Amino acid sequence: MSSPFVQAMVDAAALARLPGSGIAWLDAARRESLVAFAAAGLPPPRGVEAWRYTSLRPLEQRRFALGDAHAAARAVDAAAWALPGVDGPRMVFVNGAFRADLSALDALPAGLTLLPLSRALAEDAEPLRFFLSRMYRARGDAFASLNSALAADGAVLRVAPGARVAAPVHLVFVGAPAEAELAWHARCLIELGEGAELELVEHHAAAGAAPHFGNLLADYVLRERARLGLAVLQDGAAAATLFRRAELRLDAAATATLHALELGGALVRHEVHASLDGDGARFDTRGVFAVRGRQHVDTRLHVEHRGRDTAGDALWRGIADERARGVFQGTIVVARGADGADARLGNKNLLLSPQAEIDTKPVLEIHADEVKASHGATVGQLDERSLFYLRSRGVPLAAARSLLTYAFCRAALDSLPNAPLAEHLGACLLARLPIRSEETPP
Repeated sequence: MSSPFVQAMVDAAALARLPGSGIAWLDAARRESLVAFAAAGLPPPRGVEAWRYTSLRPLEQRRFALGDAHAAARAVDAAAWALPGVDGPRMVFVNGAFRADLSALDALPAGLTLLPLSRALAEDAEPLRFFLSRMYRARGDAFASLNSALAADGAVLRVAPGARVAAPVHLVFVGAPAEAELAWHARCLIELGEGAELELVEHHAAAGAAPHFGNLLADYVLRERARLGLAVLQDGAAAATLFRRAELRLDAAATATLHALELGGALVRHEVHASLDGDGARFDTRGVFAVRGRQHVDTRLHVEHRGRDTAGDALWRGIADERARGVFQGTIVVARGADGADARLGNKNLLLSPQAEIDTKPVLEIHADEVKASHGATVGQLDERSLFYLRSRGVPLAAARSLLTYAFCRAALDSLPNAPLAEHLGACLLARLPIRSEETPP
């Protein structure tokens, strides 16, 4: 028998209400994805290695209403998504629904096309067929399959060959209070032409207490010599459930850099799958998760080196306090024939409470010769010698702990080229660090 969650999601009538309904190939792909999800259900932690550290049993018992019929009327304060250093084109989604009144899409720079998915489907769906017809058949891909079936909106972004978009593009996903717990599904398609350059900010924010379920699937295609800088700030509602999956494909000499900061949500899963297909492609990642209370944040990084002389450097930090749990799963695969690959993966974590837990699993799979590859992971506590040093110079214990923790995490954010945004992310991180009195045990 399927769970309440699956029963709520498998609503065939909902397919007829989605944008693009009536397009034969799209209807068929959505039905097939929904049938596949219904048959497989949610992945169990036992038997599906990718979900080993994240139990979905509590989610299975919850029911969500599909979509928000009143999203266009939800009052949302613009302060929820204001970011320093980010003042370019903006696309805002409230509970998964596009809000033209909150977006800034006038006078787009030359070479940039940015449309909501609903409009792109209405104007010409055929160019999206390759992406929207894809099937996800692995048991661990349940949420990608569900997204393929039920994505109601999202962003379609294209940068023309040779175009350089100077101002960062801002994609905002806001969770707003509603009459019921909602489920929203969004799909983003981002394509950079040959030699194109783009800075993109993906921002998840809360406009109040919204225990919704959000499911975002994003495809990135970087043509030869394209350059993408992607910054992700996840600061959703404390009770929210959010699953995100980004899939990147890099052609020859393309470069992508990801900076991610995970702060909000009760149950959060962030998957990054990158395929370095072209010779000389490079993908660098930097990320931090800071969890407390009973938060559960799971990050999964999977990078495949397929072309020759590809490179990648992954540096991730995690901190967990109180009874929170953090997970980092990092896999680097160097395929046969991918000689000259240079791949590095490092994950360091801090436990700030005896009840906190962090699970880390770095993996290397090497199938080629002449390869440079390294990986490492640690889970520990604050260095007592450093604490002693700061205290001996008059720094209070609580402040010393915060300073050391902040410095530990900030190393993953300092390389963000947008200085005002980097400072803001640092301030958001600092605000989440625990402040304890001298008498309170760690």
